Amino acid sequence: MAHTKAQKSTKGNRDSVSKRLGVKLYGGQTAKNGSIIIRQRGLRVKAGEGVKVGSDFTLYSIRDGVVTFGMRQGSKFVSVMPQTS
Repeated sequence: MAHTKAQKSTKGNRDSVSKRLGVKLYGGQTAKNGSIIIRQRGLRVKAGEGVKVGSDFTLYSIRDGVVTFGMRQGSKFVSVMPQTS
């Protein structure tokens, strides 16, 4: 006979690792060339001036400047405008 009672085991009670999606640079913050602005699934926010879209829909800056968000024809977009000194 066993000295301890049989314990219940839980199979399939695991969770996936979070993907760290979301906005990384907010409006008014300065962005350097190549810095990530938004990590997203699908094109929820579109690229404006000074921003490119990566293969996984990540929006990143292609110039140094200030991040600005806006709406155009019902869709959200993000731009990087050159900083005026």
